[in-house]
Amino acid sequence: MGDMAEGFETILYGKPADHVVRICLNRPEKANAQNTLLLHELNSAFDRAARDNAVKVVILAGAGRHFSAGHDLRESPEEADPSRFEPVGTWCGFGSDGQEGPFQREKEIYQGFSERWRNFSKPTIAEVHGLCVAGGLMLVWPCDIIVCSEDARFMDNAVDMGIPGVEFFAHPWELGPRKAKEFLFTADMWDAREAHRLGMVNHVVKREDLEGFTLDLARRIARKPLFALKAAKEAVNNAQDAAGRTTVMNAQFALHHLCHSHNMQKYGMSIDPNSDGARLMAGKAKSG
Repeated sequence: MGDMAEGFETILYGKPADHVVRICLNRPEKANAQNTLLLHELNSAFDRAARDNAVKVVILAGAGRHFSAGHDLRESPEEADPSRFEPVGTWCGFGSDGQEGPFQREKEIYQGFSERWRNFSKPTIAEVHGLCVAGGLMLVWPCDIIVCSEDARFMDNAVDMGIPGVEFFAHPWELGPRKAKEFLFTADMWDAREAHRLGMVNHVVKREDLEGFTLDLARRIARKPLFALKAAKEAVNNAQDAAGRTTVMNAQFALHHLCHSHNMQKYGMSIDPNSDGARLMAGKAKSG
């Protein structure tokens, strides 16, 4: 799966084949829920792979039963303290009062990191099994190719918590406008076959075949010239951006924080406490 000797606490980083890096989320006891440390380490791992000229393809996977259950909602304020980490972008001001601080923090580690990984110059493959919920989508959607096992399940339950979708708003491009609305409005869990039917997922394989299938695909891609791979990725990404993807992303990010601010003013918390999603979160917090 990877090598813990690479200087990371929450991920594994290894080279399972020539020209291929495998980055594996390694918080299985938390269903690979993403705390601030994991996101910063994942960003550093992508940077390491980018700077290694021998690497042509990166696989992103998860250890344990699930790919990722989303953001770690039990992370302590001390663990989430942005001052522990060197800023990557230029917004900064993470400790500012009001909505300014949370806006800038999420601009950095949620929308910002996901956008960096989407624009990572080399081909990336997400290897998904089990749950991929909310923040988990913000890890797989930036990848170029998604391979999942038959047990994979996808959900964005943000609307259920009074927020208009996760911070990296790729829904219309991943699902199409009408299915994106259904996905958001219902907050239903969609299975691997439905994700494949809609074009969000490239391949669905048996659970026991997932790692081998993904690695074989990475090897096939890695036979191609690196510069040509980079140029092909840039060309397709440019097509999305020319159609207004970044404008839509930024507009939704503002709406996302408008709803956070609305909920804070109305309820004293960043999500709507009357929703099923909020009640579920409260129950988990009590049981934790």
